[in-house]
Amino acid sequence: MDFALTEDQRAIQEAARAFAEAELAPHSARWDEEKHFPVDVMKAAAEMGFCAIYAGEEHGGMALGRVEAAVIFEELSRGDVSVAAFISIHNMATWMIDGFGSDDLRARYVPSLVSMDRIASYCLTEPGSGSDAAALRTTAVKDGDHYVLNGSKAFISGAGTSDIYVVMARTGGEGAKGISAFVVDKDTPGLSFGAQERKMGWNAQPTAIVQFDDCRVPAANLLGKEGDGFRYAMMGLDGGRLNIAACSLGGARLALETAQEYVAGRKQFGKALAEFQNTQFKLADMATQLDAARLMVLRGAWAIDTAHAEKTKWCAMAKRLATDACFQIADEALQLHGGYGYLKDYPLERIVRDLRVHRILEGTNEIMRVITAREMLRQ
Repeated sequence: MDFALTEDQRAIQEAARAFAEAELAPHSARWDEEKHFPVDVMKAAAEMGFCAIYAGEEHGGMALGRVEAAVIFEELSRGDVSVAAFISIHNMATWMIDGFGSDDLRARYVPSLVSMDRIASYCLTEPGSGSDAAALRTTAVKDGDHYVLNGSKAFISGAGTSDIYVVMARTGGEGAKGISAFVVDKDTPGLSFGAQERKMGWNAQPTAIVQFDDCRVPAANLLGKEGDGFRYAMMGLDGGRLNIAACSLGGARLALETAQEYVAGRKQFGKALAEFQNTQFKLADMATQLDAARLMVLRGAWAIDTAHAEKTKWCAMAKRLATDACFQIADEALQLHGGYGYLKDYPLERIVRDLRVHRILEGTNEIMRVITAREMLRQ
């Protein structure tokens, strides 16, 4: 058992950290305030290989593992949680096309996704099916050499800006086995978008409903076979949950570092806050929780990379613990700042707002408990 990153992994970590410090962190507050989606900066991240981390090398992907992805997303999210989280979604959509698309589909889409000349979104959640994702109602009916899609998807990151949408739709009967996956281009007739959602956080990326009204998609844009879409989606979510957990690590790490610096300089009752045992206990607990969360995330990543039998359980456990713990760390960091933590002069209130949604998306933390218990009781 070796808890150290390899030399190559450390080099990747340092590159991601340098990029985040130079290109993300200086602009994070402004992007949040202006609700700006920094496509140009994400294209620069793509030049570093960060937008196709675990896509294959044939069409330009990095072909790295999930451990490397977790390391990268922790570093990127320390610079900006919202932007890092969107890059993780783009990675998941790219991986699905590269992993399950035909040779023609991969050749048509993956190279431009690797470079982020085209941006991808992932469309599973619907207005009427969130946690019960297998109950989705968007339909795809075969009509000659096309499928006709009707329905809508909710809370879609990148909606209206992204060029490509990986969409889960029902081609068969009820339940998971009736769901298939499609690649839909933004300019497809019948595809439209709702108004931008007004959100608590994640303001540096757009979010809206994606609507399909007799949207004709070429049959060649089916990923894999009919009926396999939900399986692909769940495979993607094992890794997606770790990515979001890793993004929580980066945000919480910045919060902890900011709090540690603040309490060392802030004086009350004649001495620095850091000299009070209560403050020291808080910092110790925050650091311990952060470290424990990171270890669970890395174990989940290792489990995917090695196809471990318990990968789904360990990913769910890691996502649940990391996103809960990291939100609490950020909230404690804000508390240590007192009233100043509530001001936008400091990054704490933004980190709290951005990390809150991580306990909801990629499967709520209540669903993570369901998955964990189900996997336990199978044994």
